[in-house]
Amino acid sequence: MAKDPKSAFRVVADNRKARFNYEIVDTYEAGIALTGTEVKSLRTGKATIGEAYAGPSGEEFFLFNAYIPEYLQANRFNHETRRPRRLLLHKNQINKLIGATQREGFTVIPLKIYFNERGRAKVELGLGRGKKLHDKRETEKERSWNREKARLMREKG
Repeated sequence: MAKDPKSAFRVVADNRKARFNYEIVDTYEAGIALTGTEVKSLRTGKATIGEAYAGPSGEEFFLFNAYIPEYLQANRFNHETRRPRRLLLHKNQINKLIGATQREGFTVIPLKIYFNERGRAKVELGLGRGKKLHDKRETEKERSWNREKARLMREKG
């Protein structure tokens, strides 16, 4: 029997506020260039990407301000917790993201960090435009109405 492909992913960090604060237009999957202690620390599941963002630096794309805590057993060989981490993307994806951020005013936001079925650390990037306050209110109204509708449907059977 074949395994469900979704069950192979193990989400380490999730940016839940990103979809509330940004209108996500497109998503990309990128690898992350990490050191050994960063991978071990990610496997414990304590990373946060709530205030992280991605952006170009020269010809490459980096993940800035992502917090991966120090691995306690590594003592003097530990990594810096908020260092910029290089994202592994194809050249045409990098060019598309750079063009969208510079010309069209989009922002590249990390949506989640996870381990794929091969055990590689990946980051899901969202290309989004910031929402205004009235858009956020509309999203909140829609979410509460869906919750209320589901509750009513459960009660009726």
